[in-house]
Amino acid sequence: MNKKLTVYVTLFISVLLFGCSSRDTPAPVSSLNTEVYAHHRTININGTSYTVQKGDTLYSIAFSAQQDFRSLAKINAIPAPYVIYPGQIIALKKAAKKYKKPKKYTNSSKKSTVSIQKNNKKLKKELDQPKQREYVQKQASKKLPVTKRSYTRKLSWIWPAEGKVTRRFASRENGYKGLQITNKKGSTVLAASHGTVVYAGNALRGYGNLIILKHNDDYLSAYAHNDKLLVKEKQEVKAGQKIAEMGSSDSSVTALRFEIRYRGKAVNPVKYLP
Repeated sequence: MNKKLTVYVTLFISVLLFGCSSRDTPAPVSSLNTEVYAHHRTININGTSYTVQKGDTLYSIAFSAQQDFRSLAKINAIPAPYVIYPGQIIALKKAAKKYKKPKKYTNSSKKSTVSIQKNNKKLKKELDQPKQREYVQKQASKKLPVTKRSYTRKLSWIWPAEGKVTRRFASRENGYKGLQITNKKGSTVLAASHGTVVYAGNALRGYGNLIILKHNDDYLSAYAHNDKLLVKEKQEVKAGQKIAEMGSSDSSVTALRFEIRYRGKAVNPVKYLP
């Protein structure tokens, strides 16, 4: 009997210890919904300047700031093809010109008079530079001929994906600035119109794996939250060409976020789609 009692006590203690240890086991990761609010994160470029990060393009910065890329290029004197580099400071607003009172020169001092005369001679010497300088200046001021590409013709739009529209464009300040089209992971994402890839990456917080297409100088389109990107920057694409596979990167749902930007401002895609 003592032996049986000992066995029963041993089994009871083992079960008790096993139960305690199982209660201390962490909950499965799948039960911790850490990405529920991922789609609420927005891109805010505050202040009057932005420091370029690796992977940025002028188009992605303009997209984030909701500005026309041409305006940023003009403000920062960045010529086409708008090459920027990490660490570069991009001004987001045109600096206000400070008024300076003209200096008053008097003849009360011989020293100031001599200084003025020297400056005048120096200026005259600069104006009398050889013809070579004049030729270089003329060449620099000439506008390079622009080759018209196929995407500069009149735009026609198609739906970028099949699925159910679960969120629509809202014009209010903090509203959703596009269409959310839900479908299963891996569904085809198409170029809504012909254009050139000006951004393909995931550096824009809140958009996940993102593609931005430039259709002409006025229109851009964006395709966010993809699982796979199938195109590269500077690649030309045709309307209806497969450019990505639908996913849920930086989002709580598997869906495509589709936006159209006109001169930097988000517009309602429904007005353009058939």
